[in-house]
Amino acid sequence: MSDIATNKKARRDYLITDTYECGIVLRGTEVKSIRMGKANMSESYARVDRNELWLLNCDIRPYDHTAGFFQHEVTGARKLLMHRREIDRLVGLVDKKGVTLVPLRMYWKNGRVKVEIGIGKGKTHRDQREDIKKRDQDREIAREMSRFNR
Repeated sequence: MSDIATNKKARRDYLITDTYECGIVLRGTEVKSIRMGKANMSESYARVDRNELWLLNCDIRPYDHTAGFFQHEVTGARKLLMHRREIDRLVGLVDKKGVTLVPLRMYWKNGRVKVEIGIGKGKTHRDQREDIKKRDQDREIAREMSRFNR
């Protein structure tokens, strides 16, 4: 499995509790553009609408070697594929206050594009600062341990 695009802001801004793997419905020019590495998920989000799961605002640049007639929408809505039971479970979780669906990464699996979405609850600035402090402390501990083991 190789990553195509990751949403680096997702884990910083949200506390991710569960992750799910979804398929995605793509057109031919979208797949070719993804193979060239022209996908961006930094501002994307997922939403359940009429018992269907949609990926919105995912930026897939147009494929260069195709006429404009056959091109896809750059930031159009793309349908995500999951089992009905899983979508119903997601609807139950998202109905809670402060919980949202956050796309985490897009990757290849057995020649197909998959999207990993997470159940996220928004972090406050205080939580974000605590995460930065913990990361700095862990880095200092690792540095001291490596210096001690020399």
